[in-house]
Amino acid sequence: MSGPRASGKATASGKATASGKATVSGGRTKSGKPRAGTGGYGRRKLEGRGPTPAAELRPGHPAQRRAAAAAAARARASTGKAGTSRPASARPTATNGEDAGGRTASAGTSRGRSRYTPKSDRTGVSAEVVAGRNPVLEGLRARVPAVALHVGPRLDADDRIAEAIKLAADTGVPVVEAGRSELDRLTGGAVHQGLALRIRPYAYAHPDDLIGRAGGPAPLIVALDGITDPRNLGAVARSVAAFGGDGVLIPVRRSAGVTAGAWKASAGALARVPVAQAPNLSRALAAYAAEGLFVVGLDADADDDIAALTLADGPLVLVIGSEGKGLSRLVAEHCDALVSIPITGAESLNAGVAAGIALYEVTRVRAGRRDDRDTRAGTAVKRR
Repeated sequence: MSGPRASGKATASGKATASGKATVSGGRTKSGKPRAGTGGYGRRKLEGRGPTPAAELRPGHPAQRRAAAAAAARARASTGKAGTSRPASARPTATNGEDAGGRTASAGTSRGRSRYTPKSDRTGVSAEVVAGRNPVLEGLRARVPAVALHVGPRLDADDRIAEAIKLAADTGVPVVEAGRSELDRLTGGAVHQGLALRIRPYAYAHPDDLIGRAGGPAPLIVALDGITDPRNLGAVARSVAAFGGDGVLIPVRRSAGVTAGAWKASAGALARVPVAQAPNLSRALAAYAAEGLFVVGLDADADDDIAALTLADGPLVLVIGSEGKGLSRLVAEHCDALVSIPITGAESLNAGVAAGIALYEVTRVRAGRRDDRDTRAGTAVKRR
């Protein structure tokens, strides 16, 4: 008597039962196709992900980064009080793409970005890049303080490129050969024509430094209110240097900074005239007034002429507003006097032109009164 024969039908898992019928295992039908789900209503219904965790527990959330930083600060403080070094287990470790301080790694780190990529902030502390053959050549001719001159490969024969390289070598600016992709990344996609010049960040002075820099008894400072064109800032600095001023004061916000355009417009005067930044221009003017300086603002609607300014002989802060809006209300309230430049025909003057005229008038008044004092002193000596 022979034993039972094995069935030729196999189950979905590759096994056959004693009865010879194939059984279904897993989530597949008899034919082997995937079985449709039950929508979570079957015996083994779907399990949810649970409640949403708190913000402090979500990796990458700002609240989680703040909590991690606070925990690290508390650990450092407790370690400092105990006077012992922190064990390795107590140090924060990098998890889920975060560093030890709870910060998430991004493309803005040094690993994912070239070290020559310009930053996006406009605070004057990051390097600026001048792109294009003509702008680069003009910047080198104006002796703009540069960090490096980047030259692309396989450039066509151009006298501007040869002159730019020669000027950079004569002034001690490093010449770096860079690929086209590096130049594109350096200039932010601008048309660079194979040349890019990195400008050194300008070191702004403190407003009090302008008073201490004054060589004579009567300081002369020019403050700019709402001047957003760097070329106007450069032109004002050039006029200040020409008429013996002691510096330029600008606010941190809503004002042009010392850029390559300002350097070119100043014709190198920014190397001799310091520019100071004030977080609040009105408070800086009030501090100048407390130090004994007279604050005089230029206003097109003022009744007094700048040629008859009686305060020009003393320590003076000349405030110049923008061409369209003029002086702001708070700045005008901190002025001891408001004067105007008499003009006919034109509605307004450029800020750079107005500064040049005002500084000339102040210098002329000072020179005339100085001559009068010298004449009176000489007459008194002769009478003796």
